[in-house]
Amino acid sequence: MTPRELIGTAVVPGGGETLRLFRRGGDFIIALDRNELMSSRMSGSEEALATLTCDRLNGSKPPHLLIGGYGMGFTLRAALTRLDARAKVTVAELVPEIIDWARGPMAELAAGCLDDPRVRLVADDVAAVIGRGVGDYDAILLDVDNGPDGLTRDANDRLYSPAGLMAARRALAPGGILAVWSAAPDNAFARRMAQAGFVTEEVAVRARSNGKGPRHVIWLGRRS
Repeated sequence: MTPRELIGTAVVPGGGETLRLFRRGGDFIIALDRNELMSSRMSGSEEALATLTCDRLNGSKPPHLLIGGYGMGFTLRAALTRLDARAKVTVAELVPEIIDWARGPMAELAAGCLDDPRVRLVADDVAAVIGRGVGDYDAILLDVDNGPDGLTRDANDRLYSPAGLMAARRALAPGGILAVWSAAPDNAFARRMAQAGFVTEEVAVRARSNGKGPRHVIWLGRRS
């Protein structure tokens, strides 16, 4: 087996945990301790977060999407392939090194998506960006930490709390969609989505784009 090569580290602001970027042959892995947070070999569920959301957008006006965070860019790239030239996508990424890696060792994987004229990059906590919004977004796509059962930052829990879900609802335009990625089912979170006023569906998707790999979960909640 080809050994992993450590090519970068990043301390998560406000969390103290250290992310590590590895390269193994032509693949990239971002890990926290012994937990593999994301891999360039497993893009399917992150892409589905975008495609399932875009398929549900109301086409009456150019949409504005908020994506948090960037990760390896799978969700952003998939969204851009589904959106026309009038759309806007705001990407909130808290960890500066994630963007450095996208423009550096993973530039080929990024495929120029951060330089797309439809994209605005915000170096901030997506929870703070959501908190400043009032009816600003047609969709909010969250792939932060490991989903509602987070690993990297206790502060991420506020995204998925009742208060965090209500903030997301305020930031969405009427009929807007909150889409949340998770590594595993979470019945308590699904109930919180409904209690926050979202008409929600839960979709199981495979981790790999070829339909294989572990099952992940995406919640799609439409603001009522």
